[in-house]
Amino acid sequence: MVQQVTNGIKISAVSNFEGTSYRNYRLYYGFSYVITIENQSNDTVQLIERHWNIFDSLNKKEIVEGDGVIGKKPVLKSAQVYSYQSNCFLTSPVGAMNGYYTMVNFATTKNFKVYIPTFQLMVPIMSN
Repeated sequence: MVQQVTNGIKISAVSNFEGTSYRNYRLYYGFSYVITIENQSNDTVQLIERHWNIFDSLNKKEIVEGDGVIGKKPVLKSAQVYSYQSNCFLTSPVGAMNGYYTMVNFATTKNFKVYIPTFQLMVPIMSN
């Protein structure tokens, strides 16, 4: 697990290899990841956008941006925690992800970035 705190918001990430699949005559490596967002600040905040950098050791970096996470824009009061699970597919057994969330502070009405620490995506046999 990796963790990082930005502006009182703690992001924790853990990933897991889920297996391989074939699509269009190509092998893909599937990974799931769980992100936990903990509001350690005194203010209420809302996650409004995501920005992911997905690194595949055989391909260029892929950028994924959009509103919220898994179709939601969670609001977190002070000391609240929100977790979600998602996944990605790589063309190689080794990669990584990082990025940031854009959040709004309800007390100040200002947007701010919360950084997602880099976490590895690796088929377990590759780490031996």
